[in-house]
Amino acid sequence: MKKIKLALLTVALAGSSMAAMAQDKATLIKQFIDIQRPGIESLARGLVEQSSAPIAQAGSQYLQTQVPEAKREAAAKAADAELKKYFDETYPIVRDKAIQLAPGALTPLLEQNFNEDELKQLLAWINSPLSKKYQDLNPKMQTALTEKLVSDTRASVEPKMRALDTAVAKALGAPTDGAAQGSAPAKAPAKAPAKK
Repeated sequence: MKKIKLALLTVALAGSSMAAMAQDKATLIKQFIDIQRPGIESLARGLVEQSSAPIAQAGSQYLQTQVPEAKREAAAKAADAELKKYFDETYPIVRDKAIQLAPGALTPLLEQNFNEDELKQLLAWINSPLSKKYQDLNPKMQTALTEKLVSDTRASVEPKMRALDTAVAKALGAPTDGAAQGSAPAKAPAKAPAKK
């Protein structure tokens, strides 16, 4: 009988110990995700900026090629105001959703790939002065590499971009004689009122 009680006690202690370990691991994962919040918000910001970039780029091209020079500054300010309005309205939605989804998306990966000791080491690293120094320097390193990469590849990439622009314009049936793609939509509204 004593052996059965001892076995039950051992199982109970092992079960409570495992629950405590799981709780500790869950707490460590929550701490990790909380620390990652600025990165999650940055990801959301990048997605929103990336979503409007093609519109901003097309608008800029249209502005330079189709808008009379005397009206460009005012048109550019109006377009910038619209882009800012889009960002100001959209970023909070995407940011809040990213923060909401992060635990569900990241927790399984962290649980599967890190044990409790590794999570403790990871949190210690992230909170260390060396990590903070690296995080502060990282954007500068990315900028330096990006600037150098763009500078060194511009001559090779720009002709390919122009060829792509022409090929896409041809595929869409838009003018390819150097006129901006925006010239086709500018003519379309003039034809629309003529229909009755």
